[in-house]
Amino acid sequence: MNNDKTDSPSGKTQRSICEWAEITFGPVSAPVSLVERAMLEMDELKEAVLAQDHSEIGKEAADVLILLYRLADQFGLDLDREVAGKMAINRARTWLKTGDGTGSHI
Repeated sequence: MNNDKTDSPSGKTQRSICEWAEITFGPVSAPVSLVERAMLEMDELKEAVLAQDHSEIGKEAADVLILLYRLADQFGLDLDREVAGKMAINRARTWLKTGDGTGSHI
């Protein structure tokens, strides 16, 4: 089995998004710029959630994910594999619920 991130369907999605972004916006000169843009998109996502605008929630969440795929790609990472690995860690942890649908590990 080849570990190339383009072997999985999710890796193909990430690769396709990154190729489109490179053609559309050019190469990333500083990966932190992707983080900064994602933070702006998170603010827009928050506004959509507060307004309960389902259409905009989907669009803004997608914008954040697109930027995260591209950020992961800058470091040779498959974001979906990273999520799967992190979930394995999270599932093994003990969690303290905060009562709002979130929590922190102990």
